[in-house]
Amino acid sequence: MSYHFLLDLALILLTTKVFGLVTKRFRMPQVVGALVAGLVLGPAMLNVLTETEFITQMAELGVIILMFTAGLETDVRELKKTGKASFIIALIGVIVPLLGGSALTYFFNKPADGTSESMVMLQNVFVGVILTATSVSISVETLKEMGKLNTRAGNAILGAAVIDDILGIIALTIITSLADPTVNIGMVLLKIVAFFVLSIGAGYIFYRLFNKFQARYQKDMRRFVIIAFVFCLILAYCAESLFGVADITGAYIAGVLISNTQRTKYIAARFDTLSYILLSPIFFASIGLKVSLPSMTGTIILFSVLLMIVAVLTKVIGCGLGAKLCRMTNLECLQIGSGMVSRGEVALIVASKGAALGLMSDAFFAPVILMVVATTI
Repeated sequence: MSYHFLLDLALILLTTKVFGLVTKRFRMPQVVGALVAGLVLGPAMLNVLTETEFITQMAELGVIILMFTAGLETDVRELKKTGKASFIIALIGVIVPLLGGSALTYFFNKPADGTSESMVMLQNVFVGVILTATSVSISVETLKEMGKLNTRAGNAILGAAVIDDILGIIALTIITSLADPTVNIGMVLLKIVAFFVLSIGAGYIFYRLFNKFQARYQKDMRRFVIIAFVFCLILAYCAESLFGVADITGAYIAGVLISNTQRTKYIAARFDTLSYILLSPIFFASIGLKVSLPSMTGTIILFSVLLMIVAVLTKVIGCGLGAKLCRMTNLECLQIGSGMVSRGEVALIVASKGAALGLMSDAFFAPVILMVVATTI
């Protein structure tokens, strides 16, 4: 058995904290510093660390905990108020980047030998699908750090980002089904609906039982933390493995269901500690570790720059327009649009799935990585 993972962990925790303090001095969230630490340590720069299976799995656990704590800290009443607005913001915030990304790629993606025009069109649309993504976890961590998670704009961003992920799954399913005939669109959509119906039903039962259980015990509250964690993991597992919905969506719903119970603050405090000292730094550093920049031609560099600009503008305009339609102030529109810009790990996952199906050439992978880093910063 190799114990090298201990050194990897020590390096990640030390560098993410150091870079986090540096970015904090420049009035940027420490999340940015953690991402930069991953970039510096990873294949893109020093190549001291590579993404191992252990780091990947710990990072996945990190993002699950992050979304669970976001659910715990969600003001359900405020979320209900912004529910309609979140849906409109998410919908327009998906349509505008989808069109923008597809149109931009159309001018750069030329048919190669043996590639049909229909496949080229799918490849163009697929880059648009990548731009529809929003990294809920990065937005949540940034809002928490700034103390803005429970503002009207913060709740709108959180709700819209979760809906955005669901719409992104549907868009990804449709585009991959056109490239892969074995995927059944109807079945996927049915599974998504079934997940929300069952999670709300099971969640209500759990909520009632958990409240009764909490009322019986006034001491040794650590058992509540363990039960809450088990519920979070089971819902995250069921979401991903049984219904094809992102595990972070399951974790977030678990957090929201527990958010109105008696010991919510105690539970949230314990998970915040776990997230801060170990799991969040690994997750954010792992995004930087994924970055590996191949040699790029002048055309690809130009595409990269334009992709970054389109990625930022389409989310700010699309989500900002959605917020304006919901009668929010100009400042809130700008805040919401900016809060939805980060693509993070979601875009990387979508891109890697598309590359495996031949929906994105290797040449376009580097611009997507650069776009992910730029939008997050």
